[in-house]
Amino acid sequence: MSSEQRFRDPMHDQPKVTIGIMDQEAEVVGSLNGNFIEDTAGPISGGFCVNAEMGKIIFKDQSHREILQKPILRFIAQKGSTFTLCQVKLGKHFHWETEEDQTFQGDLILKINKEGKITIINEIPVEDYLKSVISSEMNPSSPMEFLKAHTILSRSWLLSVFDRRQGSEKRPKENISKGEEIIRWYEREDHDLFDVCAGDHCQRYRGILKTSRKEVEKAVKETYGQVLTYEDEICDARFSKVCGGITEEFHTAWDDKKVPYLTSTSDAPTSYPRIRTEKEAVAWIFSSPKAYCNIKDEGLLKNILLDVDLETRDFFRWRVEYSRGELEEIIKEKSGIDFGRLLNILPIQRGPSGRISKLKILGSSKSMMVGKELEIRRWLSRSHLYSSAFIVTMEKDRFILNGAGWGHGVGLCQMGAAFMAHLGFSADEILKHYFRGIEIKKIY
Repeated sequence: MSSEQRFRDPMHDQPKVTIGIMDQEAEVVGSLNGNFIEDTAGPISGGFCVNAEMGKIIFKDQSHREILQKPILRFIAQKGSTFTLCQVKLGKHFHWETEEDQTFQGDLILKINKEGKITIINEIPVEDYLKSVISSEMNPSSPMEFLKAHTILSRSWLLSVFDRRQGSEKRPKENISKGEEIIRWYEREDHDLFDVCAGDHCQRYRGILKTSRKEVEKAVKETYGQVLTYEDEICDARFSKVCGGITEEFHTAWDDKKVPYLTSTSDAPTSYPRIRTEKEAVAWIFSSPKAYCNIKDEGLLKNILLDVDLETRDFFRWRVEYSRGELEEIIKEKSGIDFGRLLNILPIQRGPSGRISKLKILGSSKSMMVGKELEIRRWLSRSHLYSSAFIVTMEKDRFILNGAGWGHGVGLCQMGAAFMAHLGFSADEILKHYFRGIEIKKIY
């Protein structure tokens, strides 16, 4: 049975999703706002604190009185109830990492993970989850057709995760080659205690504080149950912030597999040639081509981006500079490998957008190949490089990286799609520009 047929079952309503909000926590503080039911404690509400001890979660109320002690706790929300978690990390390990208190609808689940730490999970219907995702990924004041397009692709990506979990497709979580080469990538299937996480590794999800805008409610309601399909299967619809003018192939970022609807396309009304050589990469990255995501209008940027993203100014083209000693220290810290004196960094393999999937690091003590694109971005920055579409210039004792785009560049370009909507393109036209050969179908 195809994924489309499964969801077309007349008895099948929207599914629920479990979202990992916090992980690897020794202690969590929050509050149950309204009534929640726990199967042994009965109704419970108010402030709480939880700790992990000897493989169990110790749940204390706001008076620090121990109420429960279990390896798994589930609090079922009653009508109108919410829960709040304090100091939730946003953008973990990225350049804009911060913390905020967040409030959520739905059920609260607490589990002990295999390291003996606490994992905080929220379970909620898919359509309610999407209201938060769309508000958390981009500004709700973005053009309506962009909000609708993003809702459809976010729903598609999520339901395709369910399909892969049920065995219709198994992808390796990572591939590590020993010796002189480390090729590693990270899939959403890395999560074993919940369906998806709340961060950029999956889709941003920041709770109900981000769902109050009528525009988002409308976008979700008007696209209810709609997904992208390719040959009767729900599409694994990927997206990134800024492609840089050309979108990337799936296999540049993840396993070596061709995905027909995740191919490279120009983010522009006209077609740009695919990058094939280092000379072409240099020319492309040092240019400022006409592209949907090359937005310079400050007012439009404020309507499209959230405040946390507005702090990142140079995302279409960017520059990072390191001293030799600083970059040696970063690479050693991130890779766990001492390369000795850093001699050079050489791109070995690029995708059509210029993103590097294999990079050679040359040192006086050791030389090694690293990939794919996210691992390269991690190794060359204390947080993450904006993208792996960069060229390296050496000036005396300094390494200069000039780059293009923000994110992996595969699938929909969020900035480009928002600008297409601003120009009057419909949600269908936007999606069919970035995902070739797809159909949009209502499956529940």
